[in-house]
Amino acid sequence: MTRTRLLLALVMGGLIGTFFALDLGRYLSLGALQAQQAAVAQWVDSHFVSASLLFVLIYVLSTALSLPGASLLTLGGSAVFGVGWGLLLVSFASSIGATLAFLSARFLLRDWVTARFGGKLATFQSGMAKEGAFYLLSLRLIPIFPFFLVNLLMGLTPIRVSTYYWVSQLGMLPGTFVYVLAGSELGQLT
Repeated sequence: MTRTRLLLALVMGGLIGTFFALDLGRYLSLGALQAQQAAVAQWVDSHFVSASLLFVLIYVLSTALSLPGASLLTLGGSAVFGVGWGLLLVSFASSIGATLAFLSARFLLRDWVTARFGGKLATFQSGMAKEGAFYLLSLRLIPIFPFFLVNLLMGLTPIRVSTYYWVSQLGMLPGTFVYVLAGSELGQLT
């Protein structure tokens, strides 16, 4: 492993360790989102660009590192940004994060992903050989496997990065829209 790859692996491990050590997952609950919604919405109104960039950064990191909470980030994002902006921000953040996870599997974590999920890898490689990008689109539209697993295992297939990105963007859009609509009603839930 080169120094650069080792450094990236250490940074990724450090970020994941920090997430769990500081119990940051406690902020990713429906109750926590509802409790802070008014304060966060007010801050978003006052600092829209900064809030948008921060939200996208958090979402991208969460997805790229395969941390739990993407669904709640989607709900919370649309609760404070609204349906239109929420859909735009979540759609791009989730696709960028998925692509970063894909790239980390391809160039950094190949051996670990193969050892950990090798049993499912044959299914993905067979699907890609038969159907190509349509297979990925199907996995995004009909999520048989968790998205974090799709991100990692697709990194071990020959699909091009650009194809992976745009197919993921398109395939995740319907599900993202449903979650964004649900999140926009978060303030009314009791």
